[in-house]
Amino acid sequence: MLSSIVAVTLVVPDPDAVARAYVDTLEYRAVESGQVSESVASAWAAPLLAGQPFVLVQPSSGEPVYLRLVKGTSTARPALRTLGWNATEILVEDPPALERRLADSKFRVIGPPAPLDMNPAVVAMQALGPAGELLYFTRIPPGKSKFNLGSAQSFVDRVFIVVLGVHDIRRTLEFYSQTFGLPVTEPAPSRVAVLAQAWGMPADQAFPLAIVRLPERFLIEVDEYPAASEPPSRGETGLPGGMAMVSFTVPSLEPYESRLLAAPRRLDDAPYAGRRVGVMRGPSGELLELMESPPIPPAP
Repeated sequence: MLSSIVAVTLVVPDPDAVARAYVDTLEYRAVESGQVSESVASAWAAPLLAGQPFVLVQPSSGEPVYLRLVKGTSTARPALRTLGWNATEILVEDPPALERRLADSKFRVIGPPAPLDMNPAVVAMQALGPAGELLYFTRIPPGKSKFNLGSAQSFVDRVFIVVLGVHDIRRTLEFYSQTFGLPVTEPAPSRVAVLAQAWGMPADQAFPLAIVRLPERFLIEVDEYPAASEPPSRGETGLPGGMAMVSFTVPSLEPYESRLLAAPRRLDDAPYAGRRVGVMRGPSGELLELMESPPIPPAP
């Protein structure tokens, strides 16, 4: 079972510049930087990324949910037009105040703050980050979450939802249900204004949408995209550009070892802290990094 989200990996042209934008504008903190080690690159089945610079940033709340910015040459994918991971949704305290702050920044608002149709107490906005990454910023008032997702504990807090674009929503739900034992919702037509905008469709166009529920605090949103959307390319270095991979904790890697792209490795690099790690590919080409938690002590 997927237990929680630990990190979202973004492949960007300049990790330092992107990290500065998150620090200066979103009040994130840079907590680790360096070069991707050979062990990490091998676990990702992306050996050409060894030696590439990275920066790990964390919300000022101190929540252990990270954005990992890795330098890569892969071209950023057009938001919402490619299958796989497409958007990172982050809890915030005040979307209108954040919109004003983003007006003079490296971020660009593409969807102003608005209440959700399904839960008007929740207010969300959408923006493109400094490397073209798609971000949803959402305020959930205390006690108003239907899925025990929590509320922001800092101006811009942690990732709590990742958005997956697919061609076959039922096949995807079956994969996450059967592979990880996660509950899923029935697909339902939902208006997603930024998705309609990306495809040049009317703003009230509905798309099939469903939810994969992690035990608490996190969700995977699954959106069915138009047939013209294409699978993500792993690019020259082994990871797709933009939102490349999502890292989840699992109780054990053993049930998934036959599906991993490379042999699992025990990694001491941040944010692994001694966990065994492996990467697998989902049905729409999305990359899932699985981390055993709690870490298993090394053999004597």
